[in-house]
Amino acid sequence: MNASTIIDVSDLRKTYRGGWLRRRPIHALRGLTLTVRPGEIFGLLGPNGAGKTTFIKILLGIARKTSGDATLLGHRVGVRASRREIGYLPENLRIPRYHTARSALNFYGQLSGLSAREICLRGNQLLELVGLIERARDNISQYSKGMLQRLGLAQALLHQPRLIILDEPTDGLDPVGRAQVRTLLQRLKDDGHTVFLNSHILQEVELVCDRVAILDHGELRFVGEVDTLREQLSGDCEQDFELTVEVRGEKSQVESAMSAWSILSWQPTSPGQYEVVLRFQDQHRVDQFVDRLRAAEISILNLQRQRLTLEDAFLKLLASKKD
Repeated sequence: MNASTIIDVSDLRKTYRGGWLRRRPIHALRGLTLTVRPGEIFGLLGPNGAGKTTFIKILLGIARKTSGDATLLGHRVGVRASRREIGYLPENLRIPRYHTARSALNFYGQLSGLSAREICLRGNQLLELVGLIERARDNISQYSKGMLQRLGLAQALLHQPRLIILDEPTDGLDPVGRAQVRTLLQRLKDDGHTVFLNSHILQEVELVCDRVAILDHGELRFVGEVDTLREQLSGDCEQDFELTVEVRGEKSQVESAMSAWSILSWQPTSPGQYEVVLRFQDQHRVDQFVDRLRAAEISILNLQRQRLTLEDAFLKLLASKKD
């Protein structure tokens, strides 16, 4: 056991038996090794069938590992002592429709062993936090999917867990709701909580996570900071990259000066001013491009190389295995 980590797994493997007479092995996890540190927001990414759900089930004690070591909050995975300190929001939380938000939190609070006073105090704070205090006494059959998701967040936080496992926490939320969830996650981190986040919305993960792990067919392809992943995959990106340039000049002159290069998009931003996205093969071609614009007396207002997004890096990493 490692007291300095919240989640600690080493060579974790899970094999199911499938096919005719259950003889064909299905390897859901293949030697997974990673740690999640206290106070960080950690993102788990991967395509469908990558092993993300299996990994979460093992952490929660719902599924048993085939081999390897796994500890959660200093305890072996699956023991009751570790589960008491976990808040969990499943992807499709089902709350009986006869509940109101208050009665639902009362139900979940009792399951967690909280007193009526604790439930009332914490429930009011959390309903305010997730923006449901005005609808707290309404029957949840009247709730939208986004409202149900926010109520699910409240129940996961009710017993003040050290570790919060969230499976698609922004699913069903509009942009305002997603921004509220990001703010909430940052507050949880500031208060010392550790958040383990599984999401397919990579833009959200990029904005909020300190580190990420990428699974593909049960194998760990990457674990670390998002910027580190970008750097690794951008190291050989001198070939075929995009550049956004904002220029000012006569349209015919701009078109003529850029005619020798691969233009991906072109749009006017104001009279006589244009934003153009181009593709280049190497830095030498960029230098030639800039020289050509200067020779044509076209003003360069802004020049920016496209930054590799987490989604770009994710797709590039998965594609690298197939090449």
